[in-house]
Amino acid sequence: MPFDPGARSSDLLHLLLKSHPWHGVPIGAEWPRIVTVYVEIVPTDTVKYELDKPSGFLKVDRPQKFSSVCPSLYGLIPQTYCSERVGALCAARTGREHVKGDGDPLDICVLSERSFSHGDVLLQAIPIGGLRMIDGHEADDKIIAVLKGDAAYGRWKDISECAGTLVERLRHYFLTYKQVPDGTSRITEITHVYDACEAHEVIRASHEDYKEKFGDLTGELARRM
Repeated sequence: MPFDPGARSSDLLHLLLKSHPWHGVPIGAEWPRIVTVYVEIVPTDTVKYELDKPSGFLKVDRPQKFSSVCPSLYGLIPQTYCSERVGALCAARTGREHVKGDGDPLDICVLSERSFSHGDVLLQAIPIGGLRMIDGHEADDKIIAVLKGDAAYGRWKDISECAGTLVERLRHYFLTYKQVPDGTSRITEITHVYDACEAHEVIRASHEDYKEKFGDLTGELARRM
C-alpha cells in the first residue's frame, strides 16, 4: 500500500497496531441482527482459553478438569459489557432481586457445521436466542447464534428452529463447566431459554453498559491524534 501523506495519524496507527478484540473491534454495522464475534474457544479445546482484558491477547485460563468440552464456538461480542442494564434486565425477567452484571463482555456461542482448528479469530454471527444464566447473584447470559453463511445453520433466525437436544447440550455444559474435583465449584443456574428478540434486547443493554463504562474509545483516540 503506497504511503498517503494526507492520512491521519490515527489511521496510520491502526495499520501498525493490532486492534484490541474487546475495545478496538466494532460490534458490527448491522447489530444486533448480525454481530461481530471474537472466538476464544473451539469444541476441540481441552484447555479453557479467554481474552486477557488488559493486553488483548488470548490466554490460558485453566485446563479443563473433566472431559466435558464446549459443544460450539464460544467467545465474546466486542464493545459489550454486562453491568447495571444487563443485571436489571435479568432481574426483571426472573423476578430476582439484587442481580447485577458480571462485569465481563457479553458471552456468545456460535453454531456451525464447520470445524475450527483454533480460536483467536473474528467472525460474523446471527443471534437466534440465549440462555439466561445466573452465577451467584450475577447475570451471565450466553447468547446463542449461528455462523453467518453457514450451510447447515446459517438460515436459522430463532432458537425455535434449533433442535432441543443441541440446546440441552449447551445447557449441560454451562451448568457443569465450572465444576472441579474437590467439590468447591460455584453454583450456577439457567432460569430459561429465550428467543432472538430477547437476545437482541440483551445485546443492546450490554452495548449501552459498555458505552457508559468506557465511552467512545475509537472516537476519543481519533480526537487525540
